[in-house]
Amino acid sequence: MESKQANRRDFIKGAATVAAASALGAGFILKSCSTDRTKVVLPGFLDKAPDGRVLKAGLIGCGGRGTGAAFNFLNAGDNLQVTALADVFQERLDRCRQQLKERMDVEIADEKCFVGFDAYQKVIESDVDVVLIATPPFFRPAQFDAAVRARKHVFMEKPVAVDPVGARSIMASARMADAAGLKVVTGTQRRHQRDYLTTYAHIKTGIIGEPLSAQCYWNQPRLWHVNRQPGWNDMEAMLSDWVNWNWLSGDHIVEQHMHNIDAINWFTGKHPVKAVGFGGRHRRLTGDQYDFFSVDYVYDNNTHMHSMCRQIDGCANNVSEQITGTKGSTNCQNRITDLKGDVMWQYEYPLDENGQPSVQAMKSAYDQEIINLVAAIRNNTPLNEAEDCAISTMVAIMGRISAYTGKEVTWEEMMNSNLRLGPEKLAFGPVDIKAVVPVPGTSA
Repeated sequence: MESKQANRRDFIKGAATVAAASALGAGFILKSCSTDRTKVVLPGFLDKAPDGRVLKAGLIGCGGRGTGAAFNFLNAGDNLQVTALADVFQERLDRCRQQLKERMDVEIADEKCFVGFDAYQKVIESDVDVVLIATPPFFRPAQFDAAVRARKHVFMEKPVAVDPVGARSIMASARMADAAGLKVVTGTQRRHQRDYLTTYAHIKTGIIGEPLSAQCYWNQPRLWHVNRQPGWNDMEAMLSDWVNWNWLSGDHIVEQHMHNIDAINWFTGKHPVKAVGFGGRHRRLTGDQYDFFSVDYVYDNNTHMHSMCRQIDGCANNVSEQITGTKGSTNCQNRITDLKGDVMWQYEYPLDENGQPSVQAMKSAYDQEIINLVAAIRNNTPLNEAEDCAISTMVAIMGRISAYTGKEVTWEEMMNSNLRLGPEKLAFGPVDIKAVVPVPGTSA
């Protein structure tokens, strides 16, 4: 990992043209070329993937996000099909299948619908070109590994793991995907969102100077939960309520706040090397997770990032990022200011139906990321986000472990940790995992 981080530092110092082109990847075009590193090279964007041969996709994980990913794939361009579905719950698969029929007039054959913990393998074997992975994060390392070994292109939701063993598995599979020429997009929508990408192109000119500090936040009201129902076994109850269990979701610092951490990693071109954090639980109704985290991340040059996330009703909300440099600062999304706070540049949003600039009038990043994947496949251009997503996932895991234990945790420890969450056997029935909330100073 040291060599990759060193390469990234060199990359940041390169010309803005090269930086923008590398970051934007296959789904984007550059409007001009320049060897002047201070010149902004603005990205252009594809509203639709280029046409080509039929690409068949199989969906693994038929919940709300998985069903949405299937719609995004079908909307990305022409000659795109969803032909296979997999889930551990029959009713969830049936609901997805029905929505595809009602909203997209897509019928999935009975013999291409698979239920069970091994259903993902059957989708991968079902003559598909692309695998869409939208299962709870615990399952993603094994499913990604299987897809890569079967030489399938992949869209995979973030985060890509819940523990260090899983994150390192993703890193290894990502390298196999590169060797096989496979295209991989992960669900880090900011990397495909037009305002973020345009801001990134400006930042690569050095307009804010060298980064000195960063902050990122995901503070929001409580998320959903599912109470255990009579007759449910342990596994059924946990999977139904997966977003509240550490072994399934990684806790919300990993499952959700990783978006913000990833944006800072992306813009700075590096990741923190240690973390000291704290957190707690006061309001959560199910599971074993915290309600809030606050983490001080430290980089190899002793600069810091403050990371904060919370899921509690009735509190101040904030979902954002901020980087301050020697010359100015940016919110990463749409604005750059000088050190006095005066705006140096601001993104111009497209107009809505009322003629007003609107974020909602911009192309959805959920659609854009699939457009970019299909474009990379059909143009055979490099695109593999899995390792970067695994790094950001590991950074979030590092912060979670520090908060749970109260100890300083380093990147080196994460890269050598044998921590693996979850049961040894995946089956409906008893699960030997209890709802024990970590207590700092006592938790290993």
